[in-house]
Amino acid sequence: MTQPFEILGVPQERGVLIVVDHASNHVPADIDLGIAPEFLDDHIAFDIGTENIARIMAEAPGYLAITAKISRLVVDLNRYPDEDGVIPMRSDGVEITGNQIDAQARKARLERFFYPYHDRVAKLIRDIDPVLTLFLHSFTPKLRSGQMDMRPWEVGVLYNEQEAASRLAIQFLEQEELVVGDQLPYSGKDLHATMKRQAEDIGKAYTEIEIRQDLIAHETGQRRFAEIMLRICDKIRTGLA
Repeated sequence: MTQPFEILGVPQERGVLIVVDHASNHVPADIDLGIAPEFLDDHIAFDIGTENIARIMAEAPGYLAITAKISRLVVDLNRYPDEDGVIPMRSDGVEITGNQIDAQARKARLERFFYPYHDRVAKLIRDIDPVLTLFLHSFTPKLRSGQMDMRPWEVGVLYNEQEAASRLAIQFLEQEELVVGDQLPYSGKDLHATMKRQAEDIGKAYTEIEIRQDLIAHETGQRRFAEIMLRICDKIRTGLA
């Protein structure tokens, strides 16, 4: 049976926890999404580049990562379990016909993947009490179905009600001479399920960072941004102290 998560690095109290909801494009053999195979390499299936960034970051002392091991098309872990989008029927113009399932099958899929993943994230946060939790995502340079042109931001910083760590992240990312989107290309006021339930609701410091996928589609870019993220997180930890 597919394990819904992988833990990378060595746990350390008061370190940094990296949470990557959309790390993998894996679809278990017993699930047929009803889509063309090429879409599994597309941004609708996973956050391109994030798994390797988290893996590199987790090699640094004081950094631990938990990465999802199933595609967001199987279960979108950055949703609430009662949302329609938690098992998406459509993504960026692509119909996910295999997700037309009944309530019983939906419940079984959530119990197989969604709840074990979030239970493990919650346990890690309780056990290691991170100074900072980084929710790491990536975004496509351009949507097929939208009206927007190419997205100019190289990174985006998202937050909901708790802004302190994200304000520091914006400042430090701009010092890296990056084009930074404040609540862009998405707003953490709208898309915040994991960061809210796993950090904000329990008073833990967090930031959510999105990196544009064309910058991290290959190892060189992944290593570059892993190093940037390590510098940023270290500075945020100091800034929050």
